[in-house]
Amino acid sequence: MEDLARLAGRMAAVPLGTLARWRAGKPMHPRGAVLDAVVERTGAVPDWGVPWLTGPAREPAVVRLSRGAGLPVPWPDLLGLAVRLPAGDRPVDLLLSSAGHGRWTRYLPVPRVDAAAAYSSMMGYRSAAGTLRLAAVPEGPVRIPSDPAPVLERAPGTAFRLLVARGSGEWAPFARLVLGSPVEEPDPDVRFDAVRNPPPGLLADGPMARFRAPAYAAAREGRSAHPGE
Repeated sequence: MEDLARLAGRMAAVPLGTLARWRAGKPMHPRGAVLDAVVERTGAVPDWGVPWLTGPAREPAVVRLSRGAGLPVPWPDLLGLAVRLPAGDRPVDLLLSSAGHGRWTRYLPVPRVDAAAAYSSMMGYRSAAGTLRLAAVPEGPVRIPSDPAPVLERAPGTAFRLLVARGSGEWAPFARLVLGSPVEEPDPDVRFDAVRNPPPGLLADGPMARFRAPAYAAAREGRSAHPGE
């Protein structure tokens, strides 16, 4: 029998494709704020056989903060924190959504109004050590309204701790994400794909990855109807 998650993704791809054509190729997270950033990897995690997580490095990044459904403020929305890192021939894309931070709530999306929130990949990554998940939590008491305009004004200088956990185990810090200045355009056309562009040594896997793959394909198809937009 066909994998239920993949089947659900194919079913969701139909309305998402329609939304993509309507929203210039962005069925979800249609409006966002894009900033330069820096990822400082400390390597302070157990050695799970993934050098990208354990090796220290400092890399430039691009970050997009957005509201998932595009609901008007002040309504809560499923918030997104997308991070792109250059990595040789292919970038590394991390897609994190506002979620709980506990042992079990990390698997659940949580609508929020404050962009300085806890985010989780929810999607699992297959590794030599088992299934890993990534998260980001803000450092210190920071409040950033999630609409793009206040994000661009208040987010620069905000720092997040990047965390990794195996299964439902304890979170371990492996890096620090520091947001910088807004890029020149308010919301340039930066497209992220966490399934195709996982970190080195990790493979997007599990029900969420199989659900997302058809949705990403539908978005790419929708974008083809809006070349240059």
